[in-house]
Amino acid sequence: MARMKAAIFVEPGRIVLDEKPIPEVGPLDALVRITTTTICGTDVHILKGEYPVARGLTVGHEPVGVIERLGSAVRGFTEGQRVIAGAITPSGWSTACLCGCGSQDGAGTRHGFKAMGGWKFGNTIDGCQAEYVLVPDAMANLAPIPDALTDDQVLMCPDIMSTGFGGAEKGQIRIGDVVAVFAQGPIGLCATAGARLMGATTIIAVDRVPARLAMAKRMGADHVVDFSAVDPVEAILRLTDGRGVDVAIEALGTQPTFEAALRVLRPGGTLSSLGVYSTDLTLPLGAFAAGLGDHTIATTLCPGGAERMRRLMAVVASGRVDLGGLVTHHFKLDDIEAAYDLFSHQRDNVLKVAITP
Repeated sequence: MARMKAAIFVEPGRIVLDEKPIPEVGPLDALVRITTTTICGTDVHILKGEYPVARGLTVGHEPVGVIERLGSAVRGFTEGQRVIAGAITPSGWSTACLCGCGSQDGAGTRHGFKAMGGWKFGNTIDGCQAEYVLVPDAMANLAPIPDALTDDQVLMCPDIMSTGFGGAEKGQIRIGDVVAVFAQGPIGLCATAGARLMGATTIIAVDRVPARLAMAKRMGADHVVDFSAVDPVEAILRLTDGRGVDVAIEALGTQPTFEAALRVLRPGGTLSSLGVYSTDLTLPLGAFAAGLGDHTIATTLCPGGAERMRRLMAVVASGRVDLGGLVTHHFKLDDIEAAYDLFSHQRDNVLKVAITP
């Protein structure tokens, strides 16, 4: 049986490069040869044992590649075609999909908590930090890459761009809104860009890393707040003349950032939560206005599927947003353990790494 290289979860603290059989292709599947992929913050949660997956699983959920082989029932694609697939791979026919929430296709109880919806790559099935990945329900999930776009240009579409934009969309940002985005990692930066695209006219980006604050300005932030130098709540209230923000986007996944996002909302404002939380959250009585503040707390899992990917690539092709600067480092798949070491420890101003087999 033919084999391939893959980044495999062994145990908490260990993701190693090893070999596995190349997957067999079912009627509705597509085997994609990976040309570029990346490491996500969620993969680091897996590495640290904060999000449990099965031992022996291939990690990764952001595939860019070329169709190697198509299932017998797949139509509309050709072998050799450049494609991406979203981190979320809805079937198109589940109850969640038919209710208009394809991102939750497959949601259910696993390991004692709610599994993350339609996130299958590197979670419930083998992922794409490998030479090949098997894409389920290929017709619902594969999206052809326009010839004019490079792998690096579309690398953010499967997850980071979709998630960040999803946070702006779930916040229902309107023209003229004031928006605060807490944390300017890759997802927060995409949320900043998404807020600008949706019509926000004042965007306040919060982080402590100078390179990320500088990138936030490039993505559309009007003001940046260094939370290591000032209290971000006080700074945002000062910038808004005490009014607060219409929408606060929390893109880190910690109690302090969630609480700060809640405290800067105007009456009736919306907290759009993007973080992956590894511990229970509490709602402070004052920040929550004792439950009487008319606030909305919205959560989102990045939309997936072929149409979502097509739309995101159209945004990139239009030139309305340039996310190429988010790829700060390049590694070969053979060096993925070194890539994990760099990315998980956030050295050398890393934002995203591109992994090429």
